[in-house]
Amino acid sequence: MTQRTLGDWLAYLEQLHPSAIDMGLERSQEVATRLGLGKPAPRVVTVTGTNGKGSTCAFVASLLRAQGLKVGVYSSPHLLRYNERVQIEGAEASDEALCQAFEAVEAGRGEISLTYFEMGTLAAFWLFQRSGLDAVVLEVGLGGRLDAVNLIDADLALVTSIGIDHSDWLGDSRDSVAFEKAGIFRSGRPALCGDLDPPQSLLDQAAKLACPFFLRGRDYDLGITDRDWHWRGLNGKGQSVELSGLPLLDLPMENAALALQAYLLLDLPWDAGQIAAALQGTRVVGRLDRRSFTWQGKSLTLLLDVGHNPHAADYLARRLALRAPKGRRLAVFGLLADKDLDGVLAPLCAQVQDWAVAPLPTPRTRPSAQLQVALENLGASVASYASVQAALEAQCAKATAEDEILLFGSFYCVGEALEWLARHAKEDVANGIAG
Repeated sequence: MTQRTLGDWLAYLEQLHPSAIDMGLERSQEVATRLGLGKPAPRVVTVTGTNGKGSTCAFVASLLRAQGLKVGVYSSPHLLRYNERVQIEGAEASDEALCQAFEAVEAGRGEISLTYFEMGTLAAFWLFQRSGLDAVVLEVGLGGRLDAVNLIDADLALVTSIGIDHSDWLGDSRDSVAFEKAGIFRSGRPALCGDLDPPQSLLDQAAKLACPFFLRGRDYDLGITDRDWHWRGLNGKGQSVELSGLPLLDLPMENAALALQAYLLLDLPWDAGQIAAALQGTRVVGRLDRRSFTWQGKSLTLLLDVGHNPHAADYLARRLALRAPKGRRLAVFGLLADKDLDGVLAPLCAQVQDWAVAPLPTPRTRPSAQLQVALENLGASVASYASVQAALEAQCAKATAEDEILLFGSFYCVGEALEWLARHAKEDVANGIAG
């Protein structure tokens, strides 16, 4: 029998279950038991939240790897390659390794139907368990309580922020969302929250489980100046620890602060210089991701961000306000149909002078005509294009070296831009142009 390629496996997984999302742990737990999957490493950190999960996971992993620990990271979704979802010691899992893992899960599931995400999660656990890791960092896919990642009992449970998103699954109030996210808490084990105003349901769950609870603004916090930032937190004995003069970061420092509190509770070596270097070296593709490139002889700047809900848009707007370009800011924007369009646009209109909108390469996209009407109703200058890449090229044509092009609104949107940049770079090399 011909072995499946990774592409074959992913196509197979997409049609394996009747629905893309099927909340609940029973089916995944049964397959995990059959496969003998237990705790994948001695230290497990699970991260959930409406926004900030990816950068928080990256910060935690960087801090752990700076100590020489072998670290695995599971995250979703991916931008260009499925392999991005499973990282072992800082490298993406190979096609071969993923195929072996899918084969093992397929053999173990038997008659049990699993979703694409559930198959992928179990495959990641299977790989982690065989890799001799010291720690794993797990990003929740949706919610927390009923997400397949929650099969693993975390030593530390982190909640980055709590906003309304995926309301069909998590409810239409912050209280209902918080209840779902608190589902990753475990009895007697530390729970951390980066939201300055956590709903009561989160606090109640932490109290019910007697979790040592660490809350931003009370137990740990940060302060940011125009030159640096400082941090304070509590160790496991309740003693205060501080760091000052930390270099400013491109990624959200609020998430770095949460990662620092988590790292402190793991009782690992605490060296200020090493910690600062680990944080400063952390990068996440597509999150406040600034790129410089040349296009038709012009040096241009592109800022990529996957923000796609009001909470993320508000944060992005605040960061943009702190770093205005010398010229104009030109946006490229696309959004899924189930997202809050008005809530995303409201905080950002003041930061953008020209808009280009386009449909995303998925049936779930919001039509560009709707995006254009919403922006015109806000008094914005806007034009529609047939694709994200066409919109990006239109803004490149308009932009000068003093302008900034902001591309945001979805993982799909950023993925299209990354493909465009990669193709553009190859064309420059082929044409002998330094880019």
